[in-house]
Amino acid sequence: MQGIGVLPSQELEAMVEGGEIAADVAIDPIQIQPASLDLRLGQVAYRVRASFLAGSCKQVADRLAEFEMHRIDLSDGAVLEKGCVYVVPLMERLALPERIHAVANAKSSTGRLDLLTRTITDGGVEFDRIRGGYAGPLYAEICPRSFSVLVRAGNRLNQIRFRRGNALLSDHELSDLHSTVGLVDGQAVIGDGLGFSVDLRPEHEDLVGYRAKPHTSVIDLDRSGHYDVSEFWEEIRTSEGKIILDPGAFYILVSREAVHIPPDYAAEMAPYLAMVGEFRVHYAGFFDPGFGHAEAGGEGSRGVLEVRCHEAPFVLEHGQVVGRLVYERMADRPLLLYGSGISSSYQGQGLKLSKHFFRTG
Repeated sequence: MQGIGVLPSQELEAMVEGGEIAADVAIDPIQIQPASLDLRLGQVAYRVRASFLAGSCKQVADRLAEFEMHRIDLSDGAVLEKGCVYVVPLMERLALPERIHAVANAKSSTGRLDLLTRTITDGGVEFDRIRGGYAGPLYAEICPRSFSVLVRAGNRLNQIRFRRGNALLSDHELSDLHSTVGLVDGQAVIGDGLGFSVDLRPEHEDLVGYRAKPHTSVIDLDRSGHYDVSEFWEEIRTSEGKIILDPGAFYILVSREAVHIPPDYAAEMAPYLAMVGEFRVHYAGFFDPGFGHAEAGGEGSRGVLEVRCHEAPFVLEHGQVVGRLVYERMADRPLLLYGSGISSSYQGQGLKLSKHFFRTG
């Protein structure tokens, strides 16, 4: 009997071989992660008037005809401008069995650029949620929020995770797992998942985060370690253990806790209760098996927090709980682990911007 839970890398490979995951251009093995599959942009982007969902019994292609402003060829690269909304057909398409459903999310590097990226499907009534039995194309809605970006066909901005059944851990099960393997260093705050808080009192310096600058040049998503941090980000420093978030601004902060994801589990970062303040934390939220775990060469990895303040200035203080990790079982232990023999950019991370930047000094 096939296991209940998140499908591991070896099952994703089998789905590709069986045609349940297919693509216009053959899927590259590098797209397969321990518990997810990277999705690739297709050849054309549609600039649209507004974000939309297809809606029940409707196709995205029909809605594009309704909202399209113009088309952009991505074959040789093109700039997606800050503040605009684009829809890009992805190279991958699905033919899922009824028992398998899926959820998509932005990749870590995508979220850290404040690049809002969501997956939409034919007949879809929610972003990033794909029902069991879905057969059809996939599309990425892309809205650069802080920086204009240069993208090309084949760029991987979002990823998809497949599930069989429901394997979410209850708080009691999460407590037992923490007592066995230690999901965070120190005491765990458990309630509808594993709570995490913001670190505004670093041990060795007063740098606590970064705020995106409002007027910058374009970022080429194919360039790693290329851009000087100071040209795109303002450093946030404090010795008081608190900062004031400005409405509309985008911040990169870091969790106080060092997180461990054991090999038989996966996790997803979810926003905390809206009542805690006028901000949203984390737009990219998959944590693969092995993230921060000793078996994959980790000793705990901090969670990077992508924070956007809403209508009113808000005081954020050290140790304030700002989000939660929801853990679920893997259907089987993946043959690949995050950070172990694969290209994993953020194993053992602390406060860290996306891979596109370098810091002088």
